[in-house]
Amino acid sequence: MKFGSKSGRAGAAFPGGVRVKARSTCDGGIPPALQVPEKQAGSLHLKLRRRDFRRKGRVFTHTPPGYAQQAFTLVEMIATMAIMMILAGAAIPIARVHAQRTREIELHRALREVRDAIDRFKDFSDRGMIPVEANTYGYPPDLDTLVNGVVLKGASSAKYKFLRRLPVDPMTGKATWGERSMQDDPEAKSWGGENVFDVYSLSPGTALDGTQYSDW
Repeated sequence: MKFGSKSGRAGAAFPGGVRVKARSTCDGGIPPALQVPEKQAGSLHLKLRRRDFRRKGRVFTHTPPGYAQQAFTLVEMIATMAIMMILAGAAIPIARVHAQRTREIELHRALREVRDAIDRFKDFSDRGMIPVEANTYGYPPDLDTLVNGVVLKGASSAKYKFLRRLPVDPMTGKATWGERSMQDDPEAKSWGGENVFDVYSLSPGTALDGTQYSDW
């Protein structure tokens, strides 16, 4: 078998003197038997590209560049807004409960302050340091007496004050309290006027524990 390379072509001699000429691929040519028509080549190229996209886990679509990215950003924004609305809806009730609990703590403190002042007035009366009026049983005749003060026995005109000021009811926003006298029923909501034995909130609201503020 002999090969020639003068013109870039190769020849092969077979028995009987038959020579077959083959086109070399060194010059970039493609044998006619292997050539593919242009339309088929385009279809084959598209199939290969789709196969590559499937292998890479992508979806081959004819969408304009950047369109898919914009749509994905919009979905992200909608999802973020939905999450924020859910969190805000959950935070509002928590904030309301926290604010109510804070007011309840302030109400406990205000009631304790007034009741402590009443007890001190009673203690002074029992020790004879304050003149006891009739039907008062040694309790203050009203809440203003705790703020204005009373003159102690054996002292000059100086008055002893049991409260600097009446505390504000955090549930009503006013320095007004319900009053009960020693002669009133423990559950009474009206004041007999003889003395101030106890105080309570005038708020009709319900506490977090289910009790009424007026029963505190």
